[in-house]
Amino acid sequence: MKNLYLLRHAKSDWNRPAGGDFDRPLARRGLKAAPRMGQEIKRLGIAPDLILCSSARRAGETYQLIADCFPEKTRIEHRDDLYMASAIELRERLRAQSDDIASVLMIGHNPGMETLAEELAGSASLAEPRAAMKLKYPTAALAAFELPIDHWKQVKHGCGKLTLFIRPRDLEA
Repeated sequence: MKNLYLLRHAKSDWNRPAGGDFDRPLARRGLKAAPRMGQEIKRLGIAPDLILCSSARRAGETYQLIADCFPEKTRIEHRDDLYMASAIELRERLRAQSDDIASVLMIGHNPGMETLAEELAGSASLAEPRAAMKLKYPTAALAAFELPIDHWKQVKHGCGKLTLFIRPRDLEA
């Protein structure tokens, strides 16, 4: 059994001048949402062996705001190839992981993250999180999957059970 968590980066600031899309920082809303999501991740006991994070500024800032929620032993890789990666590219990155890694958290971008999540959600997925995810995969949203596989190379369309989908607005109440 493998576990996968897909976290879309927090809300970025489209109005601040920067060096282009790659260098866009988080917006005020993202700076508030990411720590809330981090606390929820910690509360749920999500402790991935590996975090694969896009090297884009907004993804890195999202990680920095949740980094304290993970055990010290959690390995982090900031990867250029996750920046605006397609679902196929994200799936291939997962398939390349070592089998001694039991759980992975990816921090990345839409549309790739949303498409990958939709593709992985098999028939065993829970109905409520699946319906919420299909409605919209907003910034800072987290999808959690159980993957009944022994090897990461077995990741394929429909192989996952979506067990959880949390949006920042779900934590505001």
